Amino acid sequence: MSPRVLVVGVGGIGGILAARLVRLGVDVTPVTGNEAIAGALAAEGFRVVELDGSRWSVPSPLAPRVALAAGDGPFDLCLLATKATTMAGALSATLPHLAPDAEIVCLQNGLPEEAAAAIVGGGRVVTGCVVGWGASMIDPAVYQRTSRGGLQIERAGRAAELLGRVEETSVPESFAGVRWSKLAINCATSTLGAVGGERLGPLLRRRYVRRLVLEIWSEVAAVAAASGVRFAPVGGTLDVAKMALTERERRAPLGSPALAWKHSILVGVGMKYRRMRSSMLYALERGRTPEVDFLNGEIVRRGARHGVATPVNARLVRAVHDIAAGRAQSSLDGLRAIFDEVSGAAAASAAA
Repeated sequence: MSPRVLVVGVGGIGGILAARLVRLGVDVTPVTGNEAIAGALAAEGFRVVELDGSRWSVPSPLAPRVALAAGDGPFDLCLLATKATTMAGALSATLPHLAPDAEIVCLQNGLPEEAAAAIVGGGRVVTGCVVGWGASMIDPAVYQRTSRGGLQIERAGRAAELLGRVEETSVPESFAGVRWSKLAINCATSTLGAVGGERLGPLLRRRYVRRLVLEIWSEVAAVAAASGVRFAPVGGTLDVAKMALTERERRAPLGSPALAWKHSILVGVGMKYRRMRSSMLYALERGRTPEVDFLNGEIVRRGARHGVATPVNARLVRAVHDIAAGRAQSSLDGLRAIFDEVSGAAAASAAA
């Protein structure tokens, strides 16, 4: 018997996963807090634009829910695809509609599994899932795949089997290493894109932005080490721990071959993902709460817990909040000013 699947949050990631499950014939109920998305799904269904430009659509199998009502459920599997900023409220509202043995899959950025487990208690299975591809909702219920990649899920089970039917899905040896690697990447690409107001390609052409990436990753690597976590290489190649700055690299006035190599890696990343635009920047432009507290803010909190200094991540958290509050604007000039401000603090904390 096909499981009853609840997809909570049908933005870019949730929308494409829901559409592919529907196309497969799975019993899917989509839930979105956005009435425009719900209306578009009811009228025209899920519309998907693939990487090669091809398009396909499937009708929404049920009237899309803005909120679950009494009698909805019980659902056997919940794909929780909201933003990290709304995950707690969405999960609390969803729990009464889940079967007692329902598996809850967290698809958020950051480290959401701990928070979700605290909400649901010990009686339910919370499974982490790292999404290795990008997607955007370009219009209500119109979804565009923006990059390739698969899913890496925390454990084998019902969710892994089902997702493996619509996406390349694997269970890594160290899910924590994968989760922290994705966190490190988001702390750099999403947050610097939000502060700088540019796509990744133009950002990483600038040496000071690449240096900020390395400073961010150095702090994330120090916090991960203090937390007992070893990074899993991204795509089998990019190892965040190896990209962290050494004290010698910080002190070398003219740089070093190793530092030049790290910059060259980031130049290559910028070329490959040159069109990538920060989801946090989209959130700021739409007046929504940015996820920075669940990304760089997570590093700052865990750094404080372990006695690890994180001045660069802390400064970027403040910068995003200033933009969200209208006290500053996203701009390359603003990002350069932050670099000038934090470069000394980062060097001092590394030498301490």
